[in-house]
Amino acid sequence: MVQTAEKYMRRALALAEKGEGHVSPNPLVGCVVVKDGRIIGEGYHEKFGGYHAERNALLHCTEDPAGADLYVTLEPCCHQGKTPPCTDIILEKKIRRVFAGTPDVNPKVAGKGFRILKEAGLEVTAGVLEEECRKQNEIFFHYMSTGRPFVAAKYAMSLDGKIACRTGDSKWITGPEAREDVHRLRRRYSAILAGIGTVLSDDPMLNCRIEEGVDPLRIVCDSSLRLPEDSRIVKSARQIPTLLACSEEAIRDGALSEKRERLAKAGLEIRPFGEEKVDLDRLLSYLGSRQIDSVLVEGGHRIHGAVLDGRLADKLIVYLGNTVLGGEGAPSPVSGLGSERMADCPRLENIEIRRLGEDLRLTADFIKDAKEVGASCSPGS
Repeated sequence: MVQTAEKYMRRALALAEKGEGHVSPNPLVGCVVVKDGRIIGEGYHEKFGGYHAERNALLHCTEDPAGADLYVTLEPCCHQGKTPPCTDIILEKKIRRVFAGTPDVNPKVAGKGFRILKEAGLEVTAGVLEEECRKQNEIFFHYMSTGRPFVAAKYAMSLDGKIACRTGDSKWITGPEAREDVHRLRRRYSAILAGIGTVLSDDPMLNCRIEEGVDPLRIVCDSSLRLPEDSRIVKSARQIPTLLACSEEAIRDGALSEKRERLAKAGLEIRPFGEEKVDLDRLLSYLGSRQIDSVLVEGGHRIHGAVLDGRLADKLIVYLGNTVLGGEGAPSPVSGLGSERMADCPRLENIEIRRLGEDLRLTADFIKDAKEVGASCSPGS
């Protein structure tokens, strides 16, 4: 029985992934309806504001689902939001048993969905592949629990820990497989953050260039408004939402007033977050209030230093290229103040390594304690 439940839950997990990039700030959810050992219906949460996975699955059954089992990665909702409660249609369709991956942390649900189903006489089993289901929705669980975006610090470096040659040349440290994987990350995260140094040196687009990709909100941390008006980010700001995070000083500076107007006319949103330099903690709080549930920090080294100094990152993603650059002047991926003692260094857990072509991708979760939540820092850009 356990193996059977896990089999169908894995299918539900695979279905849930199809909603990646389209459902934020809602969770990824997949659902499978099984009757007499056969899948008769499948569905997933396809887009924000659309039907949830359970309703999609039950409305697309190939036969009457009465008496069937339902496998869903997250506890069914029981409240009226943009769509009707999923518990209603589960009862209406006379489902016999419900198998769920994880309870929902949304206070509007949080066990109430399970209780409604049990009180109606359904057999409910929670915790099927719970770890996998929770991992799939780590962004949703973090955002619902804290009201702040889930932050992943991502960079690519050589095997000797450099992000560019001493001349500044950095294309390419990693191969095509790793670079394609980065675009899959950009599809998953709601926003992408880079410092003005990266924009000045690389003139990036910071968009998602894969099939069915969804461009995240682009955020440039630019305390002094040095963003070139002929940059690709400015030229594409009407097509891709872009936030220019600056300082109060830059807003007050009369010499920058005409440039601010031109940037705003080009489609950029310009907002201050700090007196002299951008305060990343304030920026993240603002993004959370806008229902931006996740941020992928892509560089450069000053931004990563500020994020790590402030203990603002939840995950670390490192791409290791099959190169050795050398050079005393070659930059490393993280600057900032750093730690004075080994005992004070950020620690990580749940380390995973995956091969991508000739490169490696390392992912890990930062170990956090209560005193680190809400730390504040400013990048030096």
